[in-house]
Amino acid sequence: MTTLERPDSFPADAAVVELTWRKGKIEHWIRFGEIVAEQRIGREKRIVGFAPGSLFAFVRWAANDYGTVISRIDIVRAVRAGESYQTLPFVRPGGEILLRLYGWPKVETVLFAIDAIEALGIQPTQVSPDHWRHLHHRLSVNEPFHAYSREQHRAWLKRAALGDPSDEGEPR
Repeated sequence: MTTLERPDSFPADAAVVELTWRKGKIEHWIRFGEIVAEQRIGREKRIVGFAPGSLFAFVRWAANDYGTVISRIDIVRAVRAGESYQTLPFVRPGGEILLRLYGWPKVETVLFAIDAIEALGIQPTQVSPDHWRHLHHRLSVNEPFHAYSREQHRAWLKRAALGDPSDEGEPR
């Protein structure tokens, strides 16, 4: 199987993500998201799939003999057929990138923000896409960000239930 070839067992419209785990060298993992299909390719690789419209967080970290080479986090919405998308390494076809940050301090801050959302009893996949964009914009310029709140989440759920066209439908 070639890299990122869609396994036959995957839904035809699934976003496909290649994950690699070589402890201490290359570590790609999903921080959150509902995996709808999975295939293991050897000890160090697997391919996972996400349903169109779903959100997931993809973390990439790599090191060499001298330390960390790259740390990245992307929060992505898997696109539906016919939607435009942005390309992203290890993700096919791509997705709507809501947050894209690099450098361990920023990645770690996003991971802490995800932990804080989960501590509120809210699934990160159900968080307003606007919040992930807000986090991206504020952290990109090293500014403080607003923490996600239960009130903000309730407002998002109500707005999404009304079918606000700017949000492309229901909460994810």
